[in-house]
Amino acid sequence: MQCVPLACFQVIRCRAAVAWAPGKLSVEEVEVAPPKAGEVRIKLVATGICRTDEHLLQGCFPNAEFPVIPGHEGAGIVESVGEGVTSMKPGDKVIPLCLPQCGECSFCRNPESNFCQKSHISEPQHLLPDKTTRFSCKGKQIHHFLWVSTFAEYTVVPEYTVAKIDAAAPLDKVCLFGCGFSTGYGAAINTAKVKPGSTCAVFGLGGIGLSVVMGCKAAGASRIIGVDINKDKFAKAKELGATDCINPRDFQKPIQEVLTEMTGQGVDYSFEAIGHKDTMIAALASCNMSTGVCVMIGELDSGSEISIDPTLLLTGRTWKGTVLGGWKTRECIPKLVSSYLEKKFNSDLLITHTLPFAKVNEGFELLRAGKSIRTVLLF
Repeated sequence: MQCVPLACFQVIRCRAAVAWAPGKLSVEEVEVAPPKAGEVRIKLVATGICRTDEHLLQGCFPNAEFPVIPGHEGAGIVESVGEGVTSMKPGDKVIPLCLPQCGECSFCRNPESNFCQKSHISEPQHLLPDKTTRFSCKGKQIHHFLWVSTFAEYTVVPEYTVAKIDAAAPLDKVCLFGCGFSTGYGAAINTAKVKPGSTCAVFGLGGIGLSVVMGCKAAGASRIIGVDINKDKFAKAKELGATDCINPRDFQKPIQEVLTEMTGQGVDYSFEAIGHKDTMIAALASCNMSTGVCVMIGELDSGSEISIDPTLLLTGRTWKGTVLGGWKTRECIPKLVSSYLEKKFNSDLLITHTLPFAKVNEGFELLRAGKSIRTVLLF
């Protein structure tokens, strides 16, 4: 029988960034309960600030409940495990996953799908699967976010939402693999399946859009056009593989017409990494009317709908969505980390700022001002 230290079953008091309501975060002392059966308690080392967290703070994320601890792009070390957990042990380096891989549902069993029926798109994830929370603060229950809540020094998650990674991985760098880098890079590699010699357009040059650029380059695209209204991002985009960068505000005509003129018949692949209705339609219209593929990555506000001209699809265009870049998370994220360690790509270039966790609100201000690509918070 394995001897489990008594400390593993105790409540831990630690810092966390709590959103008591839509708006600003407040760094508080919270209590984190021990893991129950099938759960893992993780000591976070680093977490990235993603636009989706801002989406939550604006009150625009579907099924969100307040108060809540945001964050979903973290990396840490297993502190303790609940009964029945077999795939990891205390001391293992891990990445908590905002897209589960339960391995049992019809989606997980389908080799062509990376979705899981336990995802937040299928069921709310503001409480753990047993419909209770492991967080409390000032006598109040605090909700989880996407089950992972990485804006806390400790978090508790189901085993099937954790990927064990190489012990050599630097956690302050690979935390991006929990969302941003994996989503963008995989959108090009897995979802669009970009072909060598092809042309691509990437709408939005934030952390995810620039990861798309990296994926298009890795796939052998001959021309990669970055589209953004913030010209300050163009230098970084070109460093990562963009061949051209354009600002829609520099033209008197719709950007899809500009892209069609630049490429002759539209790009082979277009990617929308912003989350606006207008840019989603523009991205679709900018790809080749017969064989073009448009991948929707950005997330619209909860309850939003899009109206399109059906002839955009009638001629043969393909319009696709992607969740976490098409990776089967528990299987593939560790492999992606291994590729990083083998220097097959340099995702470190996406990190523009590193701040102590106490400056979490400063990190969000950098994001809102368009001054950061990825800010990593260190605990």
